Amino acid sequence: MGRGRARTALAAGAIGLLSLAAAGCGTSSHPNEPRPEPASRVSVTISPKAVTVQPARIAFGPEPHQQIPQNQRDSQPRIHSGKPLQVTFVAANQTTFDSRLEVHGPREATSGPLLASSPGSFQTDLPAGVYTITAADIPGAKPGKLVVGPFRASSENDVLLP
Repeated sequence: MGRGRARTALAAGAIGLLSLAAAGCGTSSHPNEPRPEPASRVSVTISPKAVTVQPARIAFGPEPHQQIPQNQRDSQPRIHSGKPLQVTFVAANQTTFDSRLEVHGPREATSGPLLASSPGSFQTDLPAGVYTITAADIPGAKPGKLVVGPFRASSENDVLLP
């Protein structure tokens, strides 16, 4: 009877070791995959005479100003994703008319209402290309120009970002 119990215990131990080995294999994805880039910020000022866009060129290399100052000396690794760039437009409507920002180019986008003499913002994804930024309902305002490049940077060196 001692041998029967020993065999059973040995078989149970072997099954336990095999199940532990199988459970230890884990997933095939790498935990340190590149993180998405933070949204690029573009300032837009709407005056009665013109729509001013600053900076006029984005995504042509690492951002000159990173989101968090503690990381200003760390590099921004490039992502080879081919995805559109997430752009946040921060607008100041300095006119006496309510308006909307309109983005014309490879992809079209329109903001929500920008009240007279008020700030506003909206976010959209823009692929690389040349864009014209206009203010709806203000026909005398000369359009602004925005050029989006192909560079996409990972946010892996920016603390407190996704």
